[in-house]
Amino acid sequence: MTIIKVNGPAPYEVTIDHDLDAAVADCAAATGAAKVMVIHQPTLVAPAEKLGAALTGRGLETVLVEVPDAEEGKSLEVAGALWDRLGEETFGRGDVIVGLGGGAVTDLAGYVAAAWMRGIRVIQVPTTLLAMVDAAVGGKTGINTAAGKNLVGAFHEPTAVFIDLDRLATLPMDELIAGSAEIIKTGFIADPVILERYEHDPVACLRADGHLPELIARSVQVKANVVGQDLKESGLREILNYGHTFGHAVELRENYRWRHGHAVAVGMMFIAQLSHARGLIDADLVARHERILQAIGLPTTYPAGHFGDLYAAMTRDKKNRDGHIRFVALTGVGETTRLEGPTTEELESAYAAVSGE
Repeated sequence: MTIIKVNGPAPYEVTIDHDLDAAVADCAAATGAAKVMVIHQPTLVAPAEKLGAALTGRGLETVLVEVPDAEEGKSLEVAGALWDRLGEETFGRGDVIVGLGGGAVTDLAGYVAAAWMRGIRVIQVPTTLLAMVDAAVGGKTGINTAAGKNLVGAFHEPTAVFIDLDRLATLPMDELIAGSAEIIKTGFIADPVILERYEHDPVACLRADGHLPELIARSVQVKANVVGQDLKESGLREILNYGHTFGHAVELRENYRWRHGHAVAVGMMFIAQLSHARGLIDADLVARHERILQAIGLPTTYPAGHFGDLYAAMTRDKKNRDGHIRFVALTGVGETTRLEGPTTEELESAYAAVSGE
């Protein structure tokens, strides 16, 4: 068992181990709640029922609610339906929501919990690699709108996070590859050992009986260190957005049909090219990005011909200030800076580099 403490305004623990349903139930019962709502995706009916049985066994009234899969679930309509259900089930301020699923579910569950009665407890139980290392940890919650991804949300720290390594065996390789983008991101911004693991044995980095458990723990530790110091993204936490400005623009243009990890991978290549053009990093570090990402099957290019759409999306990014697009950039591995107000010509040049023009 690995326990990582997140020492923010409301400290909590991330537990990484096997067979954690009983631990989740114990945690929920320890809050003094009478009722628990488990929000889950359609593919997780059986795991939700199993977790529900553990919760019921602790004397908790348990409500299981299925929501649409992936980004389709992160809508105002779905959130509204969940609030209506909470009202129907008379959930009070002392009760608990459990988010069981991928990042879309943990984002949704966290936001629903943050808004219901101005904030009730949420326990996050991520089931995808992406959710384990990113969405479920850190207290960011949100839903999508036509204007962009996660533009409506709240900072709402979970009561606890439980990362059950048994879930890894249920994930298809595509999910493991996509989720690895966020792990690699934390390597570039803070932990070079992560990058070394991918360079020395990329196959083992995708295996539950290989480096993957260690990589999950390392990535979560990076995020815990950051959000423990800066929950509301007033400064340091911005580094966790490395690769996300262009990545979110890709997701919006693709109507969220691209996996988040794929978009972030291309986003890291984009900012690496932009940073190199600015003289912040050398060509070797750009090549290192490409080599590591390609070694596990992540994309490093995006088709040409869509700059206008992508530029418009980037102008709506949450990190922008005074109308200027801002990027998290590297000056070296583990060394970050802010790149502000690049010209349209610079952005077009970086886009040309990742589109192969």
